[in-house]
Amino acid sequence: MQTISSAVARRMALAAQGFADPRPAGEPTRRHLRRVLSRVQLIQLDSVNVAVRAHYAPLFARLGGYDQALVDDAAWTHSSKRPRLLVENWAHEASLVPVEDWPLLHSGAKRPGWWRRYEQILDHSPSLAEDVLRVVKELGPIGAGGIERELTGPAKRAPGAWWDRSEVKRICEWLFGTGRLTTGTRRGFERLYDLTERVVPPEVLARRVDQDEGARALITRAATALGVATEPDLRDYYRIGPEVSRKAVAELVEDGVLEPVLVRDWPAQAYRRTGTGAPRSITGRALLCPFDPLIWERARTERLFGFHYRIEIYVPEPKRVHGYYVFPFLLDGELVGRVDLKADRAAGLLRVPGAFAEPGAERGRVAAELAAELRAMAEWLGLDGVAVGGRGDLAPVLRKQL
Repeated sequence: MQTISSAVARRMALAAQGFADPRPAGEPTRRHLRRVLSRVQLIQLDSVNVAVRAHYAPLFARLGGYDQALVDDAAWTHSSKRPRLLVENWAHEASLVPVEDWPLLHSGAKRPGWWRRYEQILDHSPSLAEDVLRVVKELGPIGAGGIERELTGPAKRAPGAWWDRSEVKRICEWLFGTGRLTTGTRRGFERLYDLTERVVPPEVLARRVDQDEGARALITRAATALGVATEPDLRDYYRIGPEVSRKAVAELVEDGVLEPVLVRDWPAQAYRRTGTGAPRSITGRALLCPFDPLIWERARTERLFGFHYRIEIYVPEPKRVHGYYVFPFLLDGELVGRVDLKADRAAGLLRVPGAFAEPGAERGRVAAELAAELRAMAEWLGLDGVAVGGRGDLAPVLRKQL
């Protein structure tokens, strides 16, 4: 069994996530989007819009400035010339995944989601799910609010029905989680539900995958995205059950798809796809949103980079250490700083309330590179400039650079 250093493991992980690939010289296209997807496999969704929606940020980190319509068209529109590439589903969390992966996520390999508990609503309102499906069939794509209005108005409520508006929304989430509904399109960030058979191609829906096949396929995709990973890392990428994951990993090792490796200073056995190597170096820079797949698993981030990172959205402001919505800054393969970011669209500014250098980082160079990336982000977001606040040891140097 090969033993590798933590530095090699870090470069292997960065390359797997696409950070060894050069950014496009010109305008990024659907071909570049496909390349990123072949690396990361999925893109997490999140409702926070302090700086930029979470599903747009990982592509900016890897491609630089691009037209956000590239994602919108791939996920929420379809035509014969430009078929839908992505569909919403529960993967790591609510995510955009390749359309062809739909059967894998409904194979039984994944742990039951939090939305499972909403099934209890049907104990006292057994017709509610079918009522929701009927409305979506007639009026979809439609938001939860539209479904609620259609079902809960005095003239609309079915005889004997006593469910309330919140129960309608919860059943929409249950139907989404079980795969009977998905997102047809979005209005702003509002999910507009549609019947799955009107979104996912029939040949994809017709494909039947059992739990074992689904688990092996998902673990293989996770290994591709992570580069080198422990079994818990692999299972976390798609939230697969522990027993199912361990069985899949063992079978993939036996089949030669995965190979065990030892990483110095890692407490657990690691695995990589057979033949996966590491580049000699990683260069370049990137701002990573809190939901970027490189860093979303915080224990793994600390193991790879020695970088302790927690999102502080739910921490009371006086107790926050670094800020509300903090982006780690990646420079030449290391996490060297972090910036609290806010897009002030009314003022036309990308605000940086706080900027912090990691211990041992060369502040002058970090500030210069970070300033350039912040300017690029501001331009990408259609903002006029960058304004740096007073919090953090990097803030004064960064302000001079800007």
